[in-house]
Order: sequence, then C-alpha cells, then structure tokens
Amino acid sequence: MALTQEQLTLVQSSWANVVPIADTAADLFYGKLFELDPELRVLFPQDLADQKKKLMTMIGLAVDGLSNLEELVPVVQNLGRRHSTYFHVTPPMYATVGAALLDTLEKGLGDSWDDAHKEAWTLVYGVLSTTMIEAGGEEKKTSE
Repeated sequence: MALTQEQLTLVQSSWANVVPIADTAADLFYGKLFELDPELRVLFPQDLADQKKKLMTMIGLAVDGLSNLEELVPVVQNLGRRHSTYFHVTPPMYATVGAALLDTLEKGLGDSWDDAHKEAWTLVYGVLSTTMIEAGGEEKKTSE
C-alpha cells in the first residue's frame, strides 16, 4: 500500500473523531448504503443495531491495523472470504460500500473533511476492499 505517513495520520486521526459519533456515523452509513442500492437491504438483519456495532468495530480495527499490515491483511482476507461465502457479496457491492463510507465520513466530520482526507480514505478503502475481493474470489475458486 502506497500510503504515506501523512495519509496514515489523516485516516487515524479522522477516525478518532468519528468514534464519539459512532452511532450517528453507522446510521448515516446504512442510510446511504440502502439509498445507493436498496437491494442490499436483504443482506442485513431487520434490526441493524448489532450490525452497526460490528461495522464500527471492524473499521476501527482496520484503521488501527494500518500501522501493522502483516497482522491486518490476514484479518481482512478472512473477512473477504466470509463476505463472499456467507453473504454472497460481489465486487460491485464494494464500490457501493466505499461510496457510502466516504459520504458518511464527509457528513460526520463536517468542516474537517477535505480533499486530503478523501484521498487518504479512498486509498485505504481501495486497498482493503481489493484485498477482500481477491480473498473472496480465491475462496469461491477453491469451493467450486
């Protein structure tokens, strides 16, 4: 990942500002996700409370893990395999999730969100989602 130290700091410090508003951020995220693709709603339980906590926890773990990719990558690969196998998540769905995440961060961070934050988060999400997609694709090949 060609993430600079400055970008790493931007992602981690901005996430630290999201943590206190995690409930609101999760609401924003799922609202935007289902607005962008209403068909994704069936992949989630009716009551999203636990799912929202899982989302915020996983993003937090990923953001923290950016400082130690050797430990983070296998976790993200396993997550990709599970999403592919159990939830039948397809590569185009990751783009929708990425758009919802960036929208959430922009709204949640308000005036502190700028082009540098967007670039850093886009890079991070791109690498993480590609890792998940590739792992999910490998899982499908081995199970066929």
